[in-house]
Amino acid sequence: MVTENSERIKRINRLFYMGAALLALGSLICFLTGRDVAGFVAAATVVLWFVVFQAIDLQYVRLETTPDRLTLRYYSVARFGKREYHAMEFPLATLYDYRLEKSLFGLVHDLVLVVRTRQGLADYDPVSLAALSAEEQRQIEAELKRILRR
Repeated sequence: MVTENSERIKRINRLFYMGAALLALGSLICFLTGRDVAGFVAAATVVLWFVVFQAIDLQYVRLETTPDRLTLRYYSVARFGKREYHAMEFPLATLYDYRLEKSLFGLVHDLVLVVRTRQGLADYDPVSLAALSAEEQRQIEAELKRILRR
């Protein structure tokens, strides 16, 4: 099974960059026409725009399961600097549990996978599910429940 949110990520990227460009252009126009206060408000809005996208941490997510392996690839969409790609891959037999944690005042769900290792249980880093639709989140949860036979 494969679940991914690439189409939604394309729309989010367009919204992020076009929104930032329009806000920055509005700020520039305000400064050029002598409306400094409006220009500063627009510039502050641009900064707030970036901060909100950073706080939400929208991520491209691709979960793929085969009969013996689970692969999860993800990266943050709206990021300052170089984009960092991450992947988790392990045998299905080592998956012990998963958790859906709420973050950002309960508005965003993060997926944490727990696997068995020789040293005990280990948690993978949380993966934000904010950019996934409710249906895609249900698909991932159903697949993990199926693997864990819940």
